[in-house]
Amino acid sequence: MVHFLPLNLIWLGFLAVTLGISDPWTSDPGHLGQTLSTALTKRNLLNHNPDGTPFLWIPQDEYSGKTFYDRWKFFDAPDPTNGHVKYINKTTAFATGLAYIQDNGTVIMSADHTTQLQRGIYRNSIRIESLATYNTGLFILDLNRAPWGCGVWPAFWTVGGHWPYNGEIDIIEGVHDNQHNQVAWHTAPGCLLNMTAGFTGSISNSGGHNHTDCNALNNDNTGCGITEWSRASYGPYFDSQGGGAFAMKWDENDISIWSFYRAAIPTDITSGVPNPSEWGIPSARLDSSQCNIEKFFANHSIVFDITFCGDWAGNSYATSGCPGTCEDRLMEPKNFENASWSINSLKVYQKRVLTGRIEVNATAGRVVLQMTLLWASLFIFVFTYSTAPCLG
Repeated sequence: MVHFLPLNLIWLGFLAVTLGISDPWTSDPGHLGQTLSTALTKRNLLNHNPDGTPFLWIPQDEYSGKTFYDRWKFFDAPDPTNGHVKYINKTTAFATGLAYIQDNGTVIMSADHTTQLQRGIYRNSIRIESLATYNTGLFILDLNRAPWGCGVWPAFWTVGGHWPYNGEIDIIEGVHDNQHNQVAWHTAPGCLLNMTAGFTGSISNSGGHNHTDCNALNNDNTGCGITEWSRASYGPYFDSQGGGAFAMKWDENDISIWSFYRAAIPTDITSGVPNPSEWGIPSARLDSSQCNIEKFFANHSIVFDITFCGDWAGNSYATSGCPGTCEDRLMEPKNFENASWSINSLKVYQKRVLTGRIEVNATAGRVVLQMTLLWASLFIFVFTYSTAPCLG
């Protein structure tokens, strides 16, 4: 017996029109499912899990423009990484011009670069954490510049509570005038980086030892890390190229990172219909073959910060080629003129699996669509992609 689902059929017709299918109610409706799949693929919207299950990336949150700071809290406690920094609250940040939004909607977060300090006094700076928490997602940051400079240690990262047991993902991180972004993961014991997972970066190492054990409780919390190959992924060269975009895909299969300098940002990102399957091999990837992603990463907030010296920038200062000492460097404000974030947007997408089939009643010639996709996701998908520019 065939059960008819009118609302699904209405949505099916709307989706067909959205995707440019001129006659969804064809005389051979058995081909409609394939036609929809082809249309989704042509628009570069359809992704597939390793088992072949199709899914879409659905918009969830956007942080941009005049409301950017509305959904963040300003961290003003001592720096857990022992940086020589004084993180300030929201009121002080806006009053002193270290946090603001330009007339064009660009978001600025800066370290203090106007105050001459006495030795031993810490420099004011910003650390913000998202009010929302996430379990998986596609995170895309479009920025014009990221902080850099001798003694400077910025990061864009996500982290769960009860560290390190809910994990940490460092998407952008570096120190001094480095030219290569360093991606890292920090977890509880039991998560390892697969050296053959498929990525273009090189595994971080020290003293000839590859950092493949993500256990933050060992090896002075180095975690497991991958250094990007591109000189445009961090530091002065990244900024001189007009910035770019960083993307982090986190699902049950893997956590992958891509970076694109401004001229190389994929069209699907700028059009608001991202499809990581079109971006090529990621710069860094932690797959699930030796690390249970769902076990080791959960309930993450998003974090931006700018700290100084500390566990990484301080300990590496003597071999960095930077002048003097990190403590001396901290005193002079002009040394921190490049220590700022300039952000256009941060967009978060969620994965929605499409599972369904087309059934045909040969006698009545009617089509029945059975879908398990959430109705909310259907609405968001149709609304978003019906207004997005065509990619093909």
